[in-house]
Amino acid sequence: MFDILLILQCLNACMDSTSLKRLKIIVPALLAIPGRVTMLALSRWTGEGGSYRSVQRFFNTSIDWKKVQWSLIRHYFLNSSDTFILAGDETVVTKSGKKTFGLDRFFSSLFGKPVPGISIFAFSLVSTKWRISLPLMTQQMTRPNEETNPEKTTTKKN
Repeated sequence: MFDILLILQCLNACMDSTSLKRLKIIVPALLAIPGRVTMLALSRWTGEGGSYRSVQRFFNTSIDWKKVQWSLIRHYFLNSSDTFILAGDETVVTKSGKKTFGLDRFFSSLFGKPVPGISIFAFSLVSTKWRISLPLMTQQMTRPNEETNPEKTTTKKN
């Protein structure tokens, strides 16, 4: 088994010490937790210093995850003997309900029609040597609001 705390040491440059300390408490619990992952369940599986309030504070902190991902990729996966391909892909995840942010109808190639769900776009580096994908950026895609889109303005004819 690898030591997750040693792996997270490379994040000193891109995270403040308090957030990094909380991350080092939360990650082992996240990897060990069975079933649903909630903040309450995380607080129960963390060791000392992982109270429910600490877990809340961590998830309420603004972290530049692109820098965190790049720091991990640069430190552990990049080397000059490997060839990388930059790939982008959009995925539709079907969802039901009405309160999920960005919920709309998106075209799904699996179903061959627009389905209710959320759309997620990801850029990844694909290693040809290790045959793995390393995500650089993941972002939820939303449709533009029709009131702010000037192209779709309609005029009423008399």
